[in-house]
Amino acid sequence: MKPNFKKASMLLTGLMVGSKLFAQTPDSLSTKNYVKPFSPSSSFRTWSIGINGGMLTPFTIFGSNRTQDYIHPTANFGYGGYIKKQILSSFAIQADYLGGKVSADAGQTAFYKDYETKLNYAVSLSANITLANINWRHEQGAIQPYLTAGWGLMGYKTTINKINGPQYLTNNGNTVKEYFIPVGLGLKFNLGSGVNLDLGYQVNFIGSDNFDGYKAGSTNDRFSYAHAGLEFALGKSSKPQLATHNPVSSMRTEYLWENMNTKKELQAQIDAEKAANDKLKADLDATNANLAKFTADSDGDGVPDFYDKCPNTPAGVKVDGAGCPLPVNKPVVIVTEEDRKVVRDAIKNLEFDFGKATIRAKSYPSLNRVAGLLTEKNFSLKLAGHTDNVGSDAANMKLSKDRAESIKSYLVSQGANASRIEATGYGETQPIASNKTAKGRQANRRVEFTLF
Repeated sequence: MKPNFKKASMLLTGLMVGSKLFAQTPDSLSTKNYVKPFSPSSSFRTWSIGINGGMLTPFTIFGSNRTQDYIHPTANFGYGGYIKKQILSSFAIQADYLGGKVSADAGQTAFYKDYETKLNYAVSLSANITLANINWRHEQGAIQPYLTAGWGLMGYKTTINKINGPQYLTNNGNTVKEYFIPVGLGLKFNLGSGVNLDLGYQVNFIGSDNFDGYKAGSTNDRFSYAHAGLEFALGKSSKPQLATHNPVSSMRTEYLWENMNTKKELQAQIDAEKAANDKLKADLDATNANLAKFTADSDGDGVPDFYDKCPNTPAGVKVDGAGCPLPVNKPVVIVTEEDRKVVRDAIKNLEFDFGKATIRAKSYPSLNRVAGLLTEKNFSLKLAGHTDNVGSDAANMKLSKDRAESIKSYLVSQGANASRIEATGYGETQPIASNKTAKGRQANRRVEFTLF
């Protein structure tokens, strides 16, 4: 009954700990922005449109602006829009439109006074890379930095004013068509479900040196567009934006939901096990109370008090079935010269494997005679193992002890009483000869037999 009670107690403890762990799982989880992991793109809003406005200027963050054809920039209003398709959570394809005008003043010392270029259109197709849409501290990130790069076509007309001359239009006033490469970066801030604030900066590298109407040097023209705008996600408002979705948060929600689905079943099993264990504990307590009077042993002599006719027996005294001390007969032990000769022969013929406690078979016959002597006359025997000083102190002490124990084990296997044999190891601490010679070391490697 006692082992069963211990097992039941351990099971109860485990179930209680398990119930505490499950209690840490939230009872309800937010479904906002949740999408089952590895769902298709149709589970998200992947299309969006954006509008923006900002500043157009011929100066950019790349290169030295002092080397451009016109060195005094003018800031002008620009406007744009785009439509974007999110392919992956961090990659999208974006079609942009940009309009406005770019102008600059060369200064009074230059041949040309100023220029103004009107963008009739500038359309491009770019890759949009979101750099961070996973937040390890919050379910939804509030800011998404991004990079863009692409290729496009523009149509523009440039008007030039000379310092001491008339105004004229390049390309005879016709629209100039040219390719350009837009490169940009920015930040998007989530304002609400499906609405983002877009702050960006874009540099447009033009494929020629005609944009400002003046060809000088080997560097093509470029201009920048710093803008602010709004992006609106298209589609059902119940779906999150793929670009702002945090997949780590959805995976965590999925994991917690799976635990919640199994919690009720496991809790029912835990409650049933608790009830069964409580009943088992009550039954065992009642049984143990009834059996206590039959198992109590006040004097520790192995006989329960209920049957002990001699209570308060001193510790270590052997008793009979009624708990009363047994008579002690001390036998007279006489060790004869013949007995000592048997022991001396055993010592003389004793051999071990080198550096080990394994007894060689040559030693067995004389050891068998010692075992017979111990059995027949009930002698006691002390075995003392010794070594030379070769090797470490600890190794020699262990080897001497192991060899004495090995002899004891063999004698016991031949019928000797183990309680009457003492095996001790002294290592190299008690030499009987000098360890400086091979003969002396051999003499020190020994096991002494003391018969009494």
